Amino acid sequence: MQLETRRIGRTDLAVTVLGFGGAQLGAVGDRLSDAEAHEILTAAWERGIRYFDTAPLYGHGLSEKRIGAFLKNMPRDEFVLGTKVGRLLVPEGQGVRDEMMRDSEGLSVRYDYSYAGARASIEASLVRLGMDRVDVLLCHDIDRWTHGTKQTEIFSSAARGILPALMDLRAEGVVGAVGLGVNEAAVCERVLSEFDVDCFLLAGRFTLLEQDPLDALLPMCQERGVSIIVGGPYNSGLLANVKRRRATYNYKPVDDVRWERAQRLRAVCDAHGVDLRAAALQYPLRHSAVAAVIPGMWSLAEVDDNRSFVGTDIPDSLWRDLTAQNLVRDPTAN
Repeated sequence: MQLETRRIGRTDLAVTVLGFGGAQLGAVGDRLSDAEAHEILTAAWERGIRYFDTAPLYGHGLSEKRIGAFLKNMPRDEFVLGTKVGRLLVPEGQGVRDEMMRDSEGLSVRYDYSYAGARASIEASLVRLGMDRVDVLLCHDIDRWTHGTKQTEIFSSAARGILPALMDLRAEGVVGAVGLGVNEAAVCERVLSEFDVDCFLLAGRFTLLEQDPLDALLPMCQERGVSIIVGGPYNSGLLANVKRRRATYNYKPVDDVRWERAQRLRAVCDAHGVDLRAAALQYPLRHSAVAAVIPGMWSLAEVDDNRSFVGTDIPDSLWRDLTAQNLVRDPTAN
């Protein structure tokens, strides 16, 4: 069965509802060989995935290189490729290494939310990707989640530099869609009120576990024809792991409250004979503003599982029970 496609905002771009999140493909570094990465991407393609998301941060360029090496052999009009700007890759010693990345690329990161920085970043990404264009270009991490008390200053810099640059790159036809890739809804709401964007890649904030974006962001997106791409649909692993010692939330060991809530979600899913992971992938897609979910994948098993879960037949009674027990909000009610 082919994957459903949905349009990004008011653009002509259509993405498969299951996309390939490329963060892990870079973050795991040498734990995967290039040949193994190619096998994983081949499996994703064979299972119908045609939307691929990456960023310079992921493995300090390694994810972009691996995804680009695979996609350069595929018909260019048959896939949608997205990357991000906001972090320039520079030689070690001129920036900071991201401690979550296990690559050996010999590069580090320097934040740059300037107009020129955006241009320099996309040009470097195109070289790593081996492409002449990308389809979706996102400003990466201008949220409080990333920058804390410095976020106000960061946003002001982005509003003067990188965000106008995205508008110009789209107008010039360099990219087809622009927006943010962030970990919180508040900054999306602000950008939506000030800039004409097409989409937001929102990681970990609209899931079976969290639905605050239903209050303001998602209605705003519906009204303005802006799409949401849901990253981290498993809340960085919490909704995908049965064993607590392996479960993380926001990439850290999970706390008691969220672990217990996840188990309540699991119990309802089990009662309906549905894998919690299938419900986690499909729940965000029930909202009309959501174009795709893009879990990270770095094994053949994860590709197979995610493709199976997004096609699982989930009875309406499961969603009704989850709502009745106040475990989730009904995304179709807005």
